[in-house]
Amino acid sequence: MPKIVLFLLVALFQNLLFAKDYYVHPLRGNDNNLGNSKEQAFQTLERASKEHFSSGDRLFLAHGQEYKGTLLLVNKHGSPMAPIVITSIPWNTLDENTPAIINFKSKPNGIYIKGSSYISLSNISITGNGFDSTSETTHTMRCGVLIVNSDENKTQDITLSRLNIFDIFYENEGFKRGKDEVKTANGTQHYGWGIRVISTTPNTPIENININSCQVENVSHTGIKLTGMNQNISALKIYNNLIKLTGGPGIQMSEVKDVHVHDNIVTNSGSNDDSRKWGRGSGLWTWGSSRILIEKNRFLYANGPGDSAGAHIDFNCDNIVLQYNISAYNAGGFCEILGNNYNCAYRYNLSINDGYRIKGVHGAFQEGKTLWLSGYQGNNKKRKGPVNSYIYNNTIVTDATIVSKMALDNTSSGILIANNIFYLQGKTKMVLGDQYKPETKNGDLDKNIFFQNNLFLRKDNWPKETGIEDANPIFGDPGFEHNGSLNIEAYIPKNIDLVKGKGIDIPLLPKDETGILPSLNPGKDILGNPIGNKPSLGAIEVESQ
Repeated sequence: MPKIVLFLLVALFQNLLFAKDYYVHPLRGNDNNLGNSKEQAFQTLERASKEHFSSGDRLFLAHGQEYKGTLLLVNKHGSPMAPIVITSIPWNTLDENTPAIINFKSKPNGIYIKGSSYISLSNISITGNGFDSTSETTHTMRCGVLIVNSDENKTQDITLSRLNIFDIFYENEGFKRGKDEVKTANGTQHYGWGIRVISTTPNTPIENININSCQVENVSHTGIKLTGMNQNISALKIYNNLIKLTGGPGIQMSEVKDVHVHDNIVTNSGSNDDSRKWGRGSGLWTWGSSRILIEKNRFLYANGPGDSAGAHIDFNCDNIVLQYNISAYNAGGFCEILGNNYNCAYRYNLSINDGYRIKGVHGAFQEGKTLWLSGYQGNNKKRKGPVNSYIYNNTIVTDATIVSKMALDNTSSGILIANNIFYLQGKTKMVLGDQYKPETKNGDLDKNIFFQNNLFLRKDNWPKETGIEDANPIFGDPGFEHNGSLNIEAYIPKNIDLVKGKGIDIPLLPKDETGILPSLNPGKDILGNPIGNKPSLGAIEVESQ
């Protein structure tokens, strides 16, 4: 046996040998107990939070029981092979098979993690709906789970799995926000959030956070939100989560890097079904972030008078790649890339009836758009469009009721639009960007443009007013089985000869030396089919009959 393997086994055995189990029960426990058995369980989260957990220790909550208050995990450290485990279990065979519930009403957080490492939380429900007394309104926000760093200790290797976070509101029911609150960039008032990861100091990083198989539902702002400082939050994985009915975005990240977001369902972001909600939000958006891969997600039914795309790239980002996603029925649109972004891509995605919003209708202050490249990079800053934007092999479908709008800011530098299927049954038109301050038409688009080899349903599917035209357009009906369906297979083209092998290899834009990460050729289509030597048009590779 290799020495390194033997060393690791010995270390694991020692960790497990000295590890302890702790128990908390709100009805049968007592905070004067030792906490080391079901018979000696603690009663409160407050008492459990004071325990000095170490590698391999486990904290058990009781299935079906409600716990009041907050679980604090401050300067708690497991180890790579023996993390600290916190979960809920059946207390006896007659207990309900439902997770324990942490109800942190009136408190700022349900679970608070600071300066800790190698912690695994799972199988717990968390709710915090309003407050009991006016004295509690001194807090600025309410979070189901809040993870922060500290000057003393790095926060790293935290896993959140199978958490059910629901009904998170700062205000009590009946509170109504002013009509202009939804027009602010991120909201200015107090809100409830699902999961937040926040850097509170630039001196120590937050690394290796894993959020998977959680459900976040009915929160007044964002479902999962990451806020770094100079990108000191990194190496995160967010996958297999269900996020729905958030008052703000489903997922949002600022000043982070190296994040993989995949196989999530985000639906009804920007919900306004409760007057306490913000009422605006894309399924996902990034700002000031680098190297973010967003794939195999479903972004559905985003609502709001501004933004509220399936997923959009806000300004100051680089190497944001969206691929293999389904974006459907989102008011704001499909592709939105704002200013000062570098080498970002939308490829092999399916967009269905996105961008139906009409400016001026139902309070909307932005048009919904099929494609939008914006020069906006902040208030009072000169417009600077995105640099080297790659939009290729997407299948974009809109029905006859939707006017498909395109906005391409003339400060954009480097645009590639190729191999897409534009199945636009209604009218199309060009509009100007309208991010807070409406953009103006001032000169033509930069000449660094590669726009060719796209399939259009009709010759009027691309508005000539944009100032650019496809150099080698293809026209025809790809023959989709059922337009409007959320089933990817419904968009496998039946008109095989029109699309198979009719794509072109995607080149680097003339002034681009790097392309996109990991490469311009992803190797597979949205269904996982291999891409041959000659790609097909759209998001799906078709087989010969």
